[in-house]
Amino acid sequence: MNKIKNIFQRYAELKSHKLFYLQMFLGVVFLLLSLLLNHAANTYTLSHGSSAVTDIILDNIPAVSVDGVFFEGIIVLVFFIALLGLANPKRIPFLLKSIALFVAVRSFFLILTHLAPPIHPTLVPSDNFLEKLASGSGSDLFFSGHTGLPFLMAMLFWRNKYLRAIFLFASVFFGATVLLGHLHYSIDVFSAFFITYGIYRVSLRIFPSDYKLFESSLKQ
Repeated sequence: MNKIKNIFQRYAELKSHKLFYLQMFLGVVFLLLSLLLNHAANTYTLSHGSSAVTDIILDNIPAVSVDGVFFEGIIVLVFFIALLGLANPKRIPFLLKSIALFVAVRSFFLILTHLAPPIHPTLVPSDNFLEKLASGSGSDLFFSGHTGLPFLMAMLFWRNKYLRAIFLFASVFFGATVLLGHLHYSIDVFSAFFITYGIYRVSLRIFPSDYKLFESSLKQ
């Protein structure tokens, strides 16, 4: 009960903080724009796909059905991130903007090279909206969002050893999942760590006031 009271108190403290609500609104706008970019990039890659290529890891492991983990797992992850943001509103602007930057950068990478999905992917097309949202077009390969997003969260919550461990585990787990399912090439997975770290560093530079607010929330 006290924890719930503390959460409401955090929102009450920001009631007169006009700049905070402006930054949160901008975060929502940035995220929506990045999702539109992502949709456009997915559409483009789907219509410009070429051929599948060989891969040193995928060529040596059998394809395993990972649909449940791939779909429901990423939805649980996004829900968990949303809860972390809602639990302390000071986190929301930087969370929204850093995720928006992640989606926008990934959208740019998607349109550069148009490889077809790996041979023998196990993903079964679905009419479920959430599953379509989780899986993209099937040609949205470089780089792996399933690997990169939890790694970005690990960077953001690095000072909290428990959240850091959870997100690092999730990043490695999802990376292994998409490889076992032959849903991504190995370069999509391994490059995600390096590109995502770069996105994190850029976020610190271009959203310094939002990060300062976010950082203060980690002490509560």
